[in-house]
Amino acid sequence: MSKTVCIVGAGPSGLVAAKSLLHDVPKDTFEVTIVDSQPRLGGLWPSQRSDDGGLIHPLMVANQSKHTVQFSDLAWPQDAPELPQAWQVGQYLDRYYKAYCLAAELCLETHVEKTENTHPGWRVWTRSKDGALEERSFDYLLIASGYFGKPAVPGLSVIPEHPEIPVIHSSKYRTLEALLGQDKVKGGKILVVGGQMSGVEIAGTIATHLSSATHSPGTSPILNPEKYSVHHLIRKPVWVAPTLLSPKARSLVPPFLPLDLGSYNLAHRPHPFTNTHGHITEESAICTSSRYEIALGTNQSIYSPALAITHKNNTDPQFLTVSDTYTEFVRSRLIAVSQGKLEKLSGHEATISPTQETVDDIAAVVLATGFKASDSISFLPPEVLELLSLSPGDLNNTVALGFHGTYHPYVPNLGFVGFYRSQYWGVMEMQARFVTQLWNSGGPESLTLPQGIRQALKNDTSIERTLALREDPRASQFPMGDYLWLMQEFAAALEMEREGHLSVMPTLSPAGNEMNILTPARYPSKRLNEFQQPEVTNSLKQAEATIWAGISAGKFIAKAVFRSLLGEWKLERELASKLPSHPSGHFSGTAKFFLREGTRDGREAEFDSIVENGGRIGMEYLYIEEGDFKASNGFTFRATRRYIWRYNEDKDELSVWFAKTDDQKRADYLFHKVEFIVPKDDNEKSWKATAGHMCIKDYYDVKYDFRFKAVNLLDWNLAYTVNGPNKDYTIDGTYTRQKC
Repeated sequence: MSKTVCIVGAGPSGLVAAKSLLHDVPKDTFEVTIVDSQPRLGGLWPSQRSDDGGLIHPLMVANQSKHTVQFSDLAWPQDAPELPQAWQVGQYLDRYYKAYCLAAELCLETHVEKTENTHPGWRVWTRSKDGALEERSFDYLLIASGYFGKPAVPGLSVIPEHPEIPVIHSSKYRTLEALLGQDKVKGGKILVVGGQMSGVEIAGTIATHLSSATHSPGTSPILNPEKYSVHHLIRKPVWVAPTLLSPKARSLVPPFLPLDLGSYNLAHRPHPFTNTHGHITEESAICTSSRYEIALGTNQSIYSPALAITHKNNTDPQFLTVSDTYTEFVRSRLIAVSQGKLEKLSGHEATISPTQETVDDIAAVVLATGFKASDSISFLPPEVLELLSLSPGDLNNTVALGFHGTYHPYVPNLGFVGFYRSQYWGVMEMQARFVTQLWNSGGPESLTLPQGIRQALKNDTSIERTLALREDPRASQFPMGDYLWLMQEFAAALEMEREGHLSVMPTLSPAGNEMNILTPARYPSKRLNEFQQPEVTNSLKQAEATIWAGISAGKFIAKAVFRSLLGEWKLERELASKLPSHPSGHFSGTAKFFLREGTRDGREAEFDSIVENGGRIGMEYLYIEEGDFKASNGFTFRATRRYIWRYNEDKDELSVWFAKTDDQKRADYLFHKVEFIVPKDDNEKSWKATAGHMCIKDYYDVKYDFRFKAVNLLDWNLAYTVNGPNKDYTIDGTYTRQKC
């Protein structure tokens, strides 16, 4: 007879748990019911662009690639972007549900009100959208309701009950217009409180929206966007990584890959893996700080002293965040950073402790202060919460669970999947498999437990470790454990072998080891059917193709260059003309790249096609250079130019467009596309690119040199030769960063 299981939550954790219970053991072993309070699948992840009622903006770009944001046995579509948007992740989950979970009973818009442990089963009371209360009995209860339960916000002593300005949690931010209104406020600081993942991300997002509102053509969504700025309040400096990192950070011609692919390179770690998270020693913190500095090519002082991580503070546990725009917006001063804790908000002024510094002229506050996971399990009975050592105020270690967040020995009929920070999808899948095998074998005390699980439970110290970390001032950013180590531990318990890649992978100097990237598809189920096997193979091939394209074919270099252009550059340019009608001379001035949403001008048909087919337009820059040109004849005059620089996400293509003469925020027509030249070896000194353009009767032969230090452009050259009936000159310009 089937055992009944109630899964609370229809997000990725709940769906992968249902799939494992339905497919990783003999058919009809378990009968599964999935309950979720939302009207759709996906949990945090919306499945439509217009679905902005949840905790994640549907257009938010995932900070890990599709090769990690997936389960082992469902590949992404071939044309899916390397870094999908939130709504695309939701669509992936919808496909996953249809592929594996249709046998489960799905109860959406159904809230779990309370539960009772009846030993050995559970009674579960749910309330449907029409208000009907239903009581049902199950053999097992599985919590997949998510760690991000309810926004954690400061109390009334910090934020008044009725503040004079808008105050929202970062999960609710969508647009400037919704935050500020069109007519009420006409400038000021948007205070972002919180310096970890969501704080850096939302500060960068708001700054992007302000930049776009200020520098885009047409009517701005808010009044006077140029009069706003972001003030970011952090406890201490954190490392900020872009979404692309280089596996050869010291190379002068670094290749690029999505940051997770390089981070999950098994070849970089001695085997067997040891856990790098939890309690962080000073020595470990220094080593981590050194690795981050090498990967980023800076200790972040180039952006602002407030972001610098120096020998004075690198003995603290190191925290990592992800944003493509944040650091350059800090350097360009659209984001100001200060350290401290929000002590009190009064009117338009905030007091910061311990310095008692005040931040005035605040137009709105966005709280990136995390989530209370305890709200996701409030339906559990008090005696069970006590056994789980519930600590509602501890946002990192809310409950103490056995074997890496999967169960508790005193409540063997209760399981957990995905109830921890940093919900790497591979670990969620492993947790689901572990709980399934544990229950299929009769529980932790069963004599029929497989040897791997028996040994894992015998050696497990997860509960003691969690309790110790609650009071540990040197606890890591993600306490449960690092990804590679967790995957290793689950694989050993489940007696699973890691799948090998299908082809020879690139090697990296100096050790010359092949790249060995861990993705969920490296650990396929032992019970693959005729549908699953091709999906596993396809996932592995997609990852391999991406890695080879990034290492050997220059994929992602266009995006890496585009990302690093943001902000202000010092420009020195020489013009040498062979015709008296065009005098030679020297230009000295600045070049500024203002980030904005991609616009339709000049590429109307392509733009409409991308939108219609669900693609991403990508971002663009309004480029403005201003300075003085001193001609060889001694005459000096003020000069300015404007272009539109565009990055096409779908094509991984960088292009430069002329600006209209009558509306210089609008693109007119294509100047050229930047064609990058893949270097023959690591002895090259810079990434080179070429372009060509015929302008009526004049031909522009364009050459670029981009010089990187790790992920950042140090400087770059743009030179072109112009030949035609009435033109014969060369221009050679060098762009260097303005100091912060």
